[in-house]
Order: sequence, then structure tokens, then C-alpha cells
Amino acid sequence: MAIDKKFIRNIGIAAHIDAGKTTVTERILFYSGKNYKLGEVHEGTATMDFLQEEQERGITIQSAATTCPWTKDGQEYKVNLIDTPGHVDFTIEVERSLRVLDGAVAVFDGKEGVEAQSETVWRQADRYEVPRMCFINKMDKLGADFDYSFKTIKSRLGANPIAVQLPIGHGNELEGIIDLLGMKAYYFDADSQGAKVTEKDIPDDQADRVAQWRHEMIESAAALDDNLMEQYLEDEDSITVDQIKAAIRKGTINLECNPVFCGSALKNIGVQRLLDGVIDYLPNPEEVPPVTGENPRDKEEKLERPHSDDAPFSALVFKVVNDTHGDLTYMRIYSGTLRKGSRVINPGNNKKENVSRIFEMHAKDRQALEEVGAGNIVAVVGIKDSITGDTLCDADDPIILERMDFPEPVISMSIEPNTADDNRKLGEALVLIRREDPSFQSHYDDETGQTIIAGMGELHLEIIKNRLVRDMKIGVEVGKPRVSYREAISGSAQNVQGKFKKQTGGRGQFGDVTINLLPYTKEEAEADGLNFKDNIAFENKIVGGKIPKEFIPSVEVGIRQTALSGISAGYPLINIKAELVDGSFHTVDSSQVAFEQAARLALRDAVSKAGSVLLEPIMKVVIITPEEYLGNITGDMASRRGMITDTEDRGHVKAVNAEVPLSEMFGYTTILRGMSQGRAANSMEFLAYRPMPPSLQAELVKSGG
Repeated sequence: MAIDKKFIRNIGIAAHIDAGKTTVTERILFYSGKNYKLGEVHEGTATMDFLQEEQERGITIQSAATTCPWTKDGQEYKVNLIDTPGHVDFTIEVERSLRVLDGAVAVFDGKEGVEAQSETVWRQADRYEVPRMCFINKMDKLGADFDYSFKTIKSRLGANPIAVQLPIGHGNELEGIIDLLGMKAYYFDADSQGAKVTEKDIPDDQADRVAQWRHEMIESAAALDDNLMEQYLEDEDSITVDQIKAAIRKGTINLECNPVFCGSALKNIGVQRLLDGVIDYLPNPEEVPPVTGENPRDKEEKLERPHSDDAPFSALVFKVVNDTHGDLTYMRIYSGTLRKGSRVINPGNNKKENVSRIFEMHAKDRQALEEVGAGNIVAVVGIKDSITGDTLCDADDPIILERMDFPEPVISMSIEPNTADDNRKLGEALVLIRREDPSFQSHYDDETGQTIIAGMGELHLEIIKNRLVRDMKIGVEVGKPRVSYREAISGSAQNVQGKFKKQTGGRGQFGDVTINLLPYTKEEAEADGLNFKDNIAFENKIVGGKIPKEFIPSVEVGIRQTALSGISAGYPLINIKAELVDGSFHTVDSSQVAFEQAARLALRDAVSKAGSVLLEPIMKVVIITPEEYLGNITGDMASRRGMITDTEDRGHVKAVNAEVPLSEMFGYTTILRGMSQGRAANSMEFLAYRPMPPSLQAELVKSGG
């Protein structure tokens, strides 16, 4: 029986690495009755971290989707939950999860507060306008400080946090939590793993603190609602719990505030109340705006789909996982109903897809469904030609939902199979991994005869290598990681001709094009309505049929392929616009191949005239260190061509923010540990591509990369 959408929540747990996301998720599964025993990350038994690599490293790599029931006030709810990774190399997993969620729980470490990756995840959620609530976890940790962590949510994220709970004690003395709405204290019984909860009056020694925080909560809630503000100014005590809840719920859904909860997932304190909060404050599928997209038959026409089972079917694929029973395609259904055995269309490639089976997932386990309505997250079997970011919809009423942006890989390495059999298996495996992971790329280098794999960081590539060797049993040798540089132009070039002429007896080859080449950005392409695929725009400005229409696409292909393989040092040429302005043709000798070659010649000449510059990936690095190591660390940063942008106090430690070229950061974590006797930590994420110093550029070109 279809469940009313009011009782569905699609949520994600997202945060900095080691803030305890997976432990929170494990507790949610335990208390909702999905698991009968608790899984632990540190023991390698977490349900959601079911990859061997995840269990060994104690980190989450793939976002795992699960469905669990939760009963509140006698009403059963269905919570579709996605546990996302915190490590920056797997930021794509977070990105694609946020795209399909209605709400998120941001988890913070009670001692550290907001950390670097927490900021990245928060900004991603801002971009997709995902309402979120906060959970200050690890309040049992030595040095945990609720007030400090709460302040960092305000100062570092620019958010509007509203505390609805307070911890009773902290560190080893953490006893329970206080509910600021119901004004009760809750204690979680250790013997029953927190399943037995006792409600008591607030301890006397907490009364003043609770009164202050409750006053601030009511004041913040009143600021979200004009009627409530009037009532607050007249008589604060007349405001009811239901009124406060309604104001905070409305504010959360409208992205105006973030309710803050606290506890310790590891010590089983506060997770049930957090789930109640998910029900109270995060939206159901009907409370988020209707999904929008474009009409594939007319790209200018914008379409909307209401979250209704009766509307035409539309869904977004957000993950593809290779499975023993065939590929599992995870999708969020935005409108309509999907039935087992039905046929749908992928309007992006115009291919029909068969939905042979539908599953509701619980990490590795699954429950078969006959049909499923809007607002649900499911996995289906039978989809062959759709990948992450693709839309699936009703063939009679097509729509293309907004795609996701995937970051460019910044690091690559060569990989060579040991035997002919390994070579065959490697080709199939790389296709499979590319389908699953849109931030991974691979290609064959004709010059060196090597296969090159590229990803978001050293850990990303290491895990892919381990997957090939250990899970897929393919014998491979890998080279050293290399930085993925890019090429750009420093100026522009006008009216550059490329002429391809070949006469070999009989029919010859003739193509002649003239192009303008100029620096160009994604923003300019969007404003001009041009396709900016691979950071390259092409515009046909030919008038009067100087080049026949059928040869124009060949010119574009020639330019795009040449740009991708690079001009000066073999690195992709990006952020350019090529305008085709003139040319000529031969009625007999002209062909598509000839115009492709002419375009190649024109682009090479235009780049040398415009001036070529190599770009290198710059990483945003955050280092947390005790003060006594600060001098050594900043000195070392300078030697790595790093630019320190900010140093701030975070309790007893210093946080150093720097921008450093990726090429200078290989193996940095080990060096940092050595410099600080293992007490400093760092996180790193891609920031931007920037020009290299000319001396290093010349060296790189000379060495052939």
C-alpha cells in the first residue's frame, strides 16, 4: 500500500571525515529496528560501510542508501536515508546524494566544531537548497564543548543555528540531554545500548543555563514569524511548544535556520531524539518546490513536475552500482508512478529502458516492490544505458531534469595489465567503474601505449587500483601519480587559416577554414547560450554558404579533439571559444575528414599566435596544528609555493588555511605527521586551475610532462 507522502523523509547524513556520520547512521538503523545488533566503524562491522576497503580504512567511500521505519506519536514514518562519505576525494558521492535529498543532517565533532570539509558539504547543500539540521556529535569526547561548536556553526558557516537541546555534562561526564522545548531531561540506559530512555526533570544545577538557552531559542523562533514576534514582545511565556516547533520547521524548510541537536552516537545518547527531529523539522517530499527541467523537444521551454503519483513519471539517476544480479540503478522518483516491468525513456540519449525489478534497499539487503510512487528513493534492475545524472521519464511526456556538475580530475597515473587476459578484463572493468563513478576518467594513450586513469586525489586512485586488483582479480602495474595540468591561451588570435590539401592521384582532399580564437568562461557561454562541453565553445559564423552545412560539424569535431589532446605539452586546452568565420571548399575533393584536419591545423596555429600558458591545479589546504609547530609548518608551506590566506585560533590549536599547487603536495600527510610528532592534521580539496610560473612551465614542457 502506498504511504502518504506526508510520512516520508528523504534525508542524508553529511559531514567532515571522522565526525561520526556512519556511527550515527548505524544507530538510526538499530533504533528503527532495521538492525538487531550495532555495527561499529572502528571494528569494521558497520552495515553501511560494506565494501572491504571501507571496513579496513574505517571511512565511507560510497554513499549507501537505505530505508527504515520510524514511529513518532503513534504514526509510522518512512525514512529514506543516505550515508555519504566525508573524505574530500569522494566529494562527488556527497554531491550526487544532495541533489536528490529533501533534507540533510549535518554532523559535527563536539570538540572540533565546524571543520574544513564540513564547510564544503555545507556549501554544496546551499547550492542545491537543501534544508538541514545539525547534530553536534561526540559530546563524550575529552575536550568536547557544545557552546564552542555551536558558535562555529554561526561564525564559519554563516548559518542561523537554533539550539533545541543541550547536553548534560560533557566528556566522560556526559549523562544525557535536555530538551529545551519540552523542558525535560533524557537519560539513555547503557545496558540496553541506549534503547531504554528515562525522562526526568531538569537537574537544578542546569536551571540557569537552560533558562538562558530557552530564551534564545524562543527569540530566534519568533524572529522567523511576524505573528509570533508580536506575541513574543507582548508575553514570551504565552508561546506554546507547538508554536515554536511550527516556526522552526517553517524556517528550516525555507532555509532560514538550522535546529541544533546534540549527543554521542558512539555512547548511544541522543539518536532517537535526533530522528524525532528529522520528522519534526525536515520537509516531506510535498513540502519542497516542484522539480523543474527542460523539454527535450524544445530546450527553451521550461517544465515543472509536481510531487504527485498522478503526474507523468520522472526520476533522476543518482548512482549506478555493479551487482551480482545485474547493475543496480539508484533513482529518486520526483513524479508519477513506476511499475515493475514498465518501459521508460532516457531523453538525454533517446534510449528506451526496461524496469525489470524494483527494490527498496537496506544497505546490502533489499525488498522487492511491484510499484513505487513519487517522493521515494529506490534501486531498479534492467537499466542499461543510463548513468549518474541522467533523467528517466514517461516516453509520451518527456522532461530533462537539471544535470549535476562533476568536477574535473586533478591527478592521474598510468596502469598497465600484466597479461593479455588482464588487458581484456581491465578494459571491461574501467567501463564499469566509469559508469559507477562520474569523477573517475580513463583513456588509452596512443603515444606511450599506456592506459591512464584519472581521479580526485591520491586516495581515490589508490582505492580504484585496490578494487581492480583485489575485487576484480586483475593483474596490473601502476605508475607514480601525476598532476593533471591544463592548457589555456593568454591572448586571442584573429583570422587564422588552416588549409588541408592532399593530391595523391585520383580524388584529392581539400578543406579550408578560418577561425578566431579567444579566452572564454563558462559564465560567458551560459550568457551566450553556447554549449561549453569540456570547457570549449564553438560558434559557427559562416554566412553565404562558404563552407557547406554538412562540413560544419566536422570543423567542430576537429577543434574539440585537438583541444582535448593538447597543443604544447599534451594537456587539454580549456576555456576557449573558437569562431568559424570563413573558409572555402572544393566540389569534388572536399570531405568531412579534410575539414576536420583543416580545423586541427587552424587551432594549432591560433594557439601559437594567441600565446599558450599551462595551468596547474591549486588545492585549498587546511592544517590543524598545536601552536608550537606553527613556524615549521608555515615555513614548509612557503617552500611548496604555498600561499597562506588565513591563520585562526581554534581552542588550543591553530588552523592554517593555504592555497598550494597539487604538484607540491604528494605524500604531504606523512611529512606533516613527522614535523608535528603526529599531532597535526590536514585536509585538502581542489580550488581552481591557475597559471604556472614560466620557469616551471618551460621545465614541464621540456620533460614532456
